[in-house]
Amino acid sequence: MTRSEAVAQSQAAEIITADAHIDQHELSLNARRAATAIEALGIQEGDVVAMLLRNDIPFIEAGLATQYCGVYAVPINWHSAPDEILYVLKDCGARLLIAHADLYRTIEKIVPAHCKVIVVPTPASIRDAFGLTQAQCDVPDGMPEWLPWLSEFEPWSKPDKPVHGSIIYTSGTTGKPKGVKRDPMTPEIRRRNFELFKQTYGIATDVRALIVTPLYHAAPNAFARYVATTAELVVLTPRFDAEEFLALVEKYRINTVTAVPTIFVKLLKLPEEVRNKYDISSLRWISHTAAACPVEVKRGIIEWMGPILHELYGGTEVGIGMHCDSHDWLKRPGTVGKSIAGSTIRIYNEDGTEAPVGVPGEIYVHSPAYSDFTYINMPEQRAEVERDGLISIGDVGYLDDAGFLYISDRKRDMIIYGGTNIYPAEIESALIQNEGVADCAVIGLPDPDFGETVAAFVKKAPGADLSEEDVRTFLGGRIAKYKIPHTIKFVDSLPREESGKLMKRKLRDEYRPG
Repeated sequence: MTRSEAVAQSQAAEIITADAHIDQHELSLNARRAATAIEALGIQEGDVVAMLLRNDIPFIEAGLATQYCGVYAVPINWHSAPDEILYVLKDCGARLLIAHADLYRTIEKIVPAHCKVIVVPTPASIRDAFGLTQAQCDVPDGMPEWLPWLSEFEPWSKPDKPVHGSIIYTSGTTGKPKGVKRDPMTPEIRRRNFELFKQTYGIATDVRALIVTPLYHAAPNAFARYVATTAELVVLTPRFDAEEFLALVEKYRINTVTAVPTIFVKLLKLPEEVRNKYDISSLRWISHTAAACPVEVKRGIIEWMGPILHELYGGTEVGIGMHCDSHDWLKRPGTVGKSIAGSTIRIYNEDGTEAPVGVPGEIYVHSPAYSDFTYINMPEQRAEVERDGLISIGDVGYLDDAGFLYISDRKRDMIIYGGTNIYPAEIESALIQNEGVADCAVIGLPDPDFGETVAAFVKKAPGADLSEEDVRTFLGGRIAKYKIPHTIKFVDSLPREESGKLMKRKLRDEYRPG
């Protein structure tokens, strides 16, 4: 049976949003029509289709379409500033952009000439969730619209092409994002990848899934791709709301969820009477990743919902390398798990030797469930993160004598705000352009609601008259709103080595509590 036939005959009942629902047959039909439509634009195997879409059915349709016709999908973080979106479109060489109307309107004047555009009307639930006007949500005059466009084509009926998957953008040391581009999956790697997701995300034919995290992230993106073609029910929401989450679990008898720790924090802050108002006994599997989960938060969720949490550790470059169920975690609070599905984990000292049990070092991972990768237009940086065939994503940690991994330090500079990665170098490179800034550094400070928030330390240029509001206003036109520092401190100097290297650990030690 071909991949197209398997999807067409899958048992998934429907995908639901607040605005619409679609059964598996219609989903498959739309995706296969879109695959034909994409090819009709002259887009060939290995080319790139970008998606600037919030959580909506067309996101899944477009993602499946790219698999049929063998092209790469690039989900773009819709929180990004227009210039950041433009960078991704140019860097990956996108031949086509599929975008919600309101998001397209923010970049319509700067889309590269080589990139065609198809617009999806922004539905009412997204309009209301984000405070948009109807005018923002309507498709601009003269622009091709998603469903009418694809309906002009016959469903894809050609032989399956190799799955190229998604190109997910992560950070570079220069502050520019790096596109992680994998080789096409072989049938064996695809089989291993699906088995890995069954083990770590609880994927099964009776899954009733709720997706509340943005689909541009690697984990929910892959999760959605699998459950859309194998599950019984998939419910999409435009954004997370704690009480609505409980209500949806009860209404649809949801049993499987993928989450980030900030979701747990918000759920635990609900009053007891709100928690007790809903029947969530159908829940059986919650996977979480993206950020470290505070021990007491995780313990609180397990005490409330039962031992249904599954922690995953990995990264865009390495995929899922470690897994920990609730039972193992309760025996070893703080662990992120042990290797799964044949993955290899090694801890290296700075001199390149393997660190002994219990001694922190840099974490390197390899999983046979993922094809090899390179960074788009940055192949030299791919070589920098490899050692003995394993890949580092910059974390420091140690293994115990049973092979369980503990993270000692975050990725050295990255800030994780509500499960979203923020890279200080991007903010620093924008901030230093201000004539009133002589030097600057950006770090993350602990936050009880979002995990970490952005803090900027600024050394003023001689004679500069610069306020906190001036800094925020300056950054507002250059970076996404969520990256603008919550805390701004003016300092006389920053801790740098003689070589000029900034010693951020000193800032963290001084300003982080405890």
